[in-house]
Amino acid sequence: MTSGIRPSTSQPSGTKPSPLTSPLLSGTRHGFFTREGGVSTGPYASLNCSTRAGDDPANLAENRRRVAQWIGVSADNLLGVTQVHGKRVITVTEPWPFGAGEEADAMVTTRPDVALGTITADCAPVLFASADGRVVGAAHAGWRGALAGVLEATLNAMQDLGATPTDIRAVVGPCIVQESYETGEDMHHAIVSADPQAARFFAPGQRPNHYQFDLAGWCVFRLERAGIGHAAALGVDTMRDDKRFFSHRRRTLAGGGPIGHQISVIAPGVLNG
Repeated sequence: MTSGIRPSTSQPSGTKPSPLTSPLLSGTRHGFFTREGGVSTGPYASLNCSTRAGDDPANLAENRRRVAQWIGVSADNLLGVTQVHGKRVITVTEPWPFGAGEEADAMVTTRPDVALGTITADCAPVLFASADGRVVGAAHAGWRGALAGVLEATLNAMQDLGATPTDIRAVVGPCIVQESYETGEDMHHAIVSADPQAARFFAPGQRPNHYQFDLAGWCVFRLERAGIGHAAALGVDTMRDDKRFFSHRRRTLAGGGPIGHQISVIAPGVLNG
């Protein structure tokens, strides 16, 4: 399922961040930020938000300040974790110092002064909100994390905060799409042997013993199977759109080197403007 997307009009395009948003999360402050609107240069140009990419610390701090300003929190309250492709979820009750996030791949909170950020460069950023916007979550879902159950774990953590699963909405943001995501037999076997229903998300590849994998579709399927109220994918490809997105696969195909990462952010409450 793919929902419509629209760039926010609260900031001018080109000079400041202009993230994508989804009608499914309307009423909740959220944004799937692109690489546009930052100050970083070179391979990190321009809105790199990863603390582990090797970017200039001053540029990184300014990029994150701009994201925090757009979402409506202080820069100190734009939180992230050390992502490890697992299923651990942190329930945020107090902010932590910049760069001190524990190893995890998802966060949930009810604090309106805190924004949850997930960093990606082809993996799926998934933003969650309860129907009233009081409980929100953000998850980093590569294939390993999705297979481990990070999406279901995020739903469970939101339920622990008082959200009802059937009232929760989730959107899979920009990530590598099926046409761009060629995989080998080893990954196909790892996923399908653990989740046989995932077989429908693999199409034949152009090379023998290779497949094209629909990561976003599988994420939506897993959320629906877990009982979520509504789930959708933006259907935006990070690999082929080099002007708007960083991409690990594109960097690999080009021979390697440093790379930036985009951020997707959500916070409880309504975004004004």
